[in-house]
Amino acid sequence: MLGILIQLAVSWLILWLFQKKNLGVLGFYPTQQRLAYFALFLIITALCCASGFLLKMAFAKQRWTLNPVLTGQLIWAGIWWNIKSVLFEELIFRGAIFYALIKRIGQRRAILISAIGFGIYHWFSFGIIGNPTQMALIFFVTGIMGLVLAYGYAKSFSLLIPIAIHFGWNYTQQCIFSNGPIGKQILIPVLPQAAITVSYFTFFSILLLPIILMLGINYWLIRKMKKMEG
Repeated sequence: MLGILIQLAVSWLILWLFQKKNLGVLGFYPTQQRLAYFALFLIITALCCASGFLLKMAFAKQRWTLNPVLTGQLIWAGIWWNIKSVLFEELIFRGAIFYALIKRIGQRRAILISAIGFGIYHWFSFGIIGNPTQMALIFFVTGIMGLVLAYGYAKSFSLLIPIAIHFGWNYTQQCIFSNGPIGKQILIPVLPQAAITVSYFTFFSILLLPIILMLGINYWLIRKMKKMEG
């Protein structure tokens, strides 16, 4: 939590020094319109993410069951871990510096710079430096997601939009289906998993279709989004 507070303090300083603005330009204030969009993007993203696991259940015969040691404390720990990690990344890549870039060099170039930085950042967060194939794949996928997240802020001037998308994807992956660095959460895979051979088309559909749907639907919703209040 201390790290987030330091980020907010640095963000305020950057905004004041370079744009004579305060943290209000990050759009955290929860108006009714912002909360409605937050809920919409969160639910859509979570459903798209969950579709990948449903495809695994349908075609790869994978199964998940409720974690037998699930507690309210464990659920909150997962929520809080994701809130901190999402806020950390959003304040870096879609925060004060991004706002200043939009005002200085224009929306399109600022979005591109933000997305490139987001893609490169994931080389380090995923620990794949030195593996060119993985680096290219991760840069492409997270870079495209960075484009959508940056567009969400640039269109609304509210970090609640990229936060909703980012949190919806991460929380569904890492906590609902326990597919992440924080261990067993709400649903856990039933072991041993069935050994099923699927076609390359099915394999890549399971792998790519959820994120393609998520990016495409969210991009379309952002384009159709009305101008934000306040």
